[in-house]
Amino acid sequence: MTATSVLVTQRPARLGRAGRGAKPPLPWAHPTVYFVALIAVGLMLAPIAYIITGGFRTNAQITTDPSGFPDPWVVSNYLDVLTGDVFWRLVGNSTIVALATTAGTVALGLMAAYVLARYRFAGRGVLYAFFAAGLMFPLTVAITPLYIVVRSLGLMNSLGGVILPQIAFALPTTIIILVPFLRAIPDEIEEASFIDGCSRIGFFWRMVLPLSLPGVITTGILAFIGSWNGYLLPLFILNDASAFTLPLGVQSFASQYSVDTAKVLAFTSLSMIPALIFFSLFERRIVGGLTGAVKG
Repeated sequence: MTATSVLVTQRPARLGRAGRGAKPPLPWAHPTVYFVALIAVGLMLAPIAYIITGGFRTNAQITTDPSGFPDPWVVSNYLDVLTGDVFWRLVGNSTIVALATTAGTVALGLMAAYVLARYRFAGRGVLYAFFAAGLMFPLTVAITPLYIVVRSLGLMNSLGGVILPQIAFALPTTIIILVPFLRAIPDEIEEASFIDGCSRIGFFWRMVLPLSLPGVITTGILAFIGSWNGYLLPLFILNDASAFTLPLGVQSFASQYSVDTAKVLAFTSLSMIPALIFFSLFERRIVGGLTGAVKG
């Protein structure tokens, strides 16, 4: 076989692989669509940019020209917030609440979703519908009964009084997302594991958990962000400033330093950074997990 014949025989194979793997480029939309999208993005980012730049100004600059840029730029507002103990105490409380809520939500949600997805029993559909109905039950409706229950349990002014209700209200979303992941696991894998002597608990830890990891990560991220940004429940449960979470602490700080607008803007800017960084890092995980749940 000559070199020419080799090239001729190999070239169609390469083209075939490229043709199967290549995707046609998306067509360009009308320029009006991009213009409207830029306006929408600008309207969303403008308040954030105003808050961040406002923290680099003085109160006199804000009073004289509310919409202007810092001239000169003042970093003392941010330094005062970072060197104080109030901001870091709020960050610590929010971190404890968010991590505990995430761990409890993922653990309980994964176990409940496993039962609903892999076991057949009477009332399974009703139980699944009950959790689905929890998505339509907002926290604002249950805030008064929750306050009474938390007070009866002696959890007022404690982080536990915030963590437990947040876990309960995050469970419906977690279960709805995880059930399709667990149902998509082939029954043949479960049967093969039982033949090899694996118990149900062993199958759960060795097979179910690794295969459903994208959904677990997605639900954990959603629970963390929801807990971190929670405001209404801590407002009713926490009365002691030492136990305030970050959203509640921002409101308290703004009320305490209402005359120092520049420092309030700096405090608000710093309080947004952890959630923005966390969401930016795991945004692809959220989209990938939700896509997998829809396909399953």
